[in-house]
Amino acid sequence: MTPDERDRRHHPRPDDEAHDTESYVIDTRRRRGRVSSPRSPLGGASRMTGGRRRDEPQDQWDDRDDRYPRDDRYDRGGALEQRLTAPPSGGGAAYEQDARDRSPSGTRQMPTRPAGGPPPRGPVPGGARPVRPTRRVHRVRRTVALVLLLVVLWLVFLVVTPFHAWQSVSTVDASPAGDRPAQVSGRNYLLVGSDSRAGLSAEQQKQLSTGDDAGQRTDSIMLVHVSDNGQKSALISLPRDSYVPIPGHNKNKINAAYSIGGPKLLVQTVERATGVRVDGYVEIGFGGFANVVDSLGGVTVNVPFDMNDEKAGINLKKGEQVLDGPQALGFVRSRYTDPEGDLGRAKRQRQFLGAIMHKAASPATVLLPWRYWGFTHAAAEGVKLGDGTSLMDVTRILQAMRASSSGDGLSLVVPISNPNYHTAAGDAVKWDSAKASALFDKVKNDQPLQ
Repeated sequence: MTPDERDRRHHPRPDDEAHDTESYVIDTRRRRGRVSSPRSPLGGASRMTGGRRRDEPQDQWDDRDDRYPRDDRYDRGGALEQRLTAPPSGGGAAYEQDARDRSPSGTRQMPTRPAGGPPPRGPVPGGARPVRPTRRVHRVRRTVALVLLLVVLWLVFLVVTPFHAWQSVSTVDASPAGDRPAQVSGRNYLLVGSDSRAGLSAEQQKQLSTGDDAGQRTDSIMLVHVSDNGQKSALISLPRDSYVPIPGHNKNKINAAYSIGGPKLLVQTVERATGVRVDGYVEIGFGGFANVVDSLGGVTVNVPFDMNDEKAGINLKKGEQVLDGPQALGFVRSRYTDPEGDLGRAKRQRQFLGAIMHKAASPATVLLPWRYWGFTHAAAEGVKLGDGTSLMDVTRILQAMRASSSGDGLSLVVPISNPNYHTAAGDAVKWDSAKASALFDKVKNDQPLQ
């Protein structure tokens, strides 16, 4: 190339600029470097370049780039610019629009398009492409949505299960006739453990060591007080051998009322002896109690002393241990090996009921669907409720039982003056009349019991 040609290339003359106004540039930005090619037969030259021309001002290069979104992927590899020169054709408005589209250097600047799809629409701040969610973001969103769905389904299961189990609850008439104490404040329920063998097969009677005694009696009687004033709830044991008046049957042990007249007479006897109105009645038998314990996979309890009672079917060593259904039943029934007799048995009954509710409310039960389902249905099938005793009443009783095991509630026994009171019905438990009356007055008026 002669010096004159090089000079004309780098310093175009007016006639050369007129010729360059008919040039077109396609910028594909694929590689860096300058590649020169022979002139096109139509005139001009065809060349590839990775940067601006040496004779092109920097501000013109910057203005040209700002007209279109940049793509850093192509900037790293350089740009491919191809100039095609053709003689002007046509004219008029089309040619003027074509001239306006040309850069100041006389070349038409074509926009670059990413290989992945159409160019982004609208202005993009800073020349960057819009950020699209990655696959990882989509996976996180799906995981969060799945977790939320499982939580909702689990909450529905926790609520629906007790209502389903409620359908298997049996009811009894436990509302006494005649005059009853006035309902003042708080709520009071009678919780009864029955020793009825009804419904137990010979094999079950042998397994539970219940024998085949006919009739029905009560092994435990508790008055459950739930406060309306924020006071602590309480489980108050009424020993089964308590010597009290039985309406229409003179004085006798309190469990005789259940044997004579069933739940109605027992409720009436308790109301007459305490002056407290009974708002609900819950009864659980031998088989139901053992099934509830087994549905929880056993219950942990601290055995206070060595217990070897053939009549209760147990031989337990002192200390903390897990009891299954038959062992638990023997633990709450035994009284011949207890130095406190019936009073000691009542204490163990309150202790074990609290342990049951502690296990029932633990994550080991609530988070295992089969265990939660088994517990609720075993409890529903093993209890009898008095007419008018609602699911809410049962919930209050269960909460009081749980509170007694955690220290948030009270575990009491009616005040006793003589645990071996000689009567025509045999040795019985005599209440301390003054202290018992003061206790039940506080219960009636929903006052603190301690």
